[in-house]
Amino acid sequence: MTDKENKRVRGRPRGFALDDAIEAGQHLFHEHGYENVSVAALTQAIGITPPSFYTAFGSKGAFFRDALQRYSTTVVPLDRFLIPGQSPRRALGDMLTAAAHAYASHPQRRGCLILEHAKAGTTEWGIAATQIAGENRSRVLTFLEESDIPAPARVADYVATTMLGLSSAAREGWEEARLIAVAETALGGLDQLVQR
Repeated sequence: MTDKENKRVRGRPRGFALDDAIEAGQHLFHEHGYENVSVAALTQAIGITPPSFYTAFGSKGAFFRDALQRYSTTVVPLDRFLIPGQSPRRALGDMLTAAAHAYASHPQRRGCLILEHAKAGTTEWGIAATQIAGENRSRVLTFLEESDIPAPARVADYVATTMLGLSSAAREGWEEARLIAVAETALGGLDQLVQR
């Protein structure tokens, strides 16, 4: 058991649900950006004191990583699309369409929480987001390699670049229908890459 896990089980029972707390923090980070969200804002949103926050999560950075993981597994969950035996075109097309919808579905939380924070480069939060983005790209690549298509790395790069573009366009304020049209257009290029 890690030190962080030990911290989470000691003492009196928490008066809040961890997943609900992480979801609240995820929304704040998405709306305002990591650097603009204080521990005070997080504790107020969750409804706990700073000591309870640090006992439960360790640090703001550790909490942010939990929020990134939650976002990754709930907003455009790769397990829903990268199903063994599924055709790459269908799997990736559905994933791009789901991303286009998710990135524009909430007016204050536009774009991808992970991809937008990965742009922060060598900051603590940028490194955390870049790591998860890389893990997700690796999962797409593994799926493509197991699908036995030509040039799986090239297809994975194409999909990653399309996701980045969709996220950036959503942050600029593009409407959902426009983003979905881009995702559908990207399928044409995907068809060419998959069939080579």
